[in-house]
Amino acid sequence: MDLSKIFRKGANPTKMGGQAVMEGIMMRGEKKTALAIRLPDGTIKIETGSIKEPKRWMKLPLIRGVVAFIGSLVLGTGQLMKSAEVLGEAEDEEYEETRFERWLNEKFGSKAAWNVMMYMSVVLALAFTVGVFIILPTGVVSVMKLFTDSIFWLNFAEGVFRILLFVLYVYAISFMGEIKRVFQYHGAEHKTIHCYECGLELTPENCRQFPTLHPRCGTSFLMFVFIIAFALHFLLGWPNLALRIISRLLLLPVIAGLSYELLRWAGKGDSPIVKALSIPGLYLQKITTKEPDDKQLEVAIASINAVLEAEGKKAPAGGQEEKADDGSACDGCDADSCCDTYGKGER
Repeated sequence: MDLSKIFRKGANPTKMGGQAVMEGIMMRGEKKTALAIRLPDGTIKIETGSIKEPKRWMKLPLIRGVVAFIGSLVLGTGQLMKSAEVLGEAEDEEYEETRFERWLNEKFGSKAAWNVMMYMSVVLALAFTVGVFIILPTGVVSVMKLFTDSIFWLNFAEGVFRILLFVLYVYAISFMGEIKRVFQYHGAEHKTIHCYECGLELTPENCRQFPTLHPRCGTSFLMFVFIIAFALHFLLGWPNLALRIISRLLLLPVIAGLSYELLRWAGKGDSPIVKALSIPGLYLQKITTKEPDDKQLEVAIASINAVLEAEGKKAPAGGQEEKADDGSACDGCDADSCCDTYGKGER
C-alpha cells in the first residue's frame, strides 16, 4: 500500500464526505447534502437538502462524535431508502404499495410514514449490529472459561473474534452483485473527494488517477471503534455474561466519541503515527471500495458539484494533474501551482 498516494502532499483536507447508495452517491458538505442517482435511462437525478446546525453542546469533544454517529446513521439510512425508492419508481411507474405501507400512509400521512419506516430501519440496523458484533462475540468466547480464567486472554479472544467476524461479514457481502455496485460508487466518492481536495478540476479523467482509499472514510471510523473497544474492554475485567453485555452497551457512546476524535485527527495529518493508526481501516477499505467506471465517477462529480452550488461555492478549476519526469503523477495538488513551484518530478 502506497500511503503517499492516500496522504497526499499539498492536499487541503475538507469537511466534504459522502456515502454510496443504490446506483448513486450522497455527498455531504458543511451545510448542504446532495443525492445523485443514475436512473435506468442514463440521466442523473439530483436532490439537495440542508444539514441542521447542531446546538453548541453537541459540538463538544466526545459528545460531537456520538451526535455525528447517530446523525450519519439516520441520514445515511434515509438516503439509502430514498435511492431505492427513486430507482423503484423509475423502473416501474405502476409500483403498488404493500399493505404495511398503505396502512402507514393512511395512519400517519405519507411524510410521517416515511419517517416511521426510516427510524424503524435505523433501529433494526442497530439491533443487528449490537446483536451480532457485541453480544454474540462475548457470548461465544464465554466457552473459553472452561479452559482459562485469564482475564487478559478472555478479553483478547473476544476482541479478535469481534474484529474477524466484522471483516468476514464485509468480505462475504462484497460478492453480492448489488453490494459490489455500491462499493464501486464508494470508490468513486473517494476518488472525487481526493480530486476536490487536491484542487483539480472535477472530471472523470482527473478523478480516475486517485486511489479509492481515503483516510477520513467511515469504514476507518468503524475500524477505530473495534480497536478502541478492544482496548477499553480490558479495563472492565470479565464479569458474568449479563454484566459484560450491559457494560459494553454503556461504553458504546464513549467508544464512538473517541473513535470520531481519532478519525478527525487522522484526517488532518500525515505523521507516521497517523499513518500507522490508519492502516487497519485503509486495508478494510480495500474490501469496501472497488474501482469505479467513468459513469459512476460522473455521478460522484454531479453530487459534489450540487453540494458546492447549494453552498454558494465554486468547484476547483485546476488543470489536469501533471506527470512527473519518471512518468508518475505529482502528489495531486493543483498542477498549475505545484509544478511551477517545485518543478516536475522534484517533489
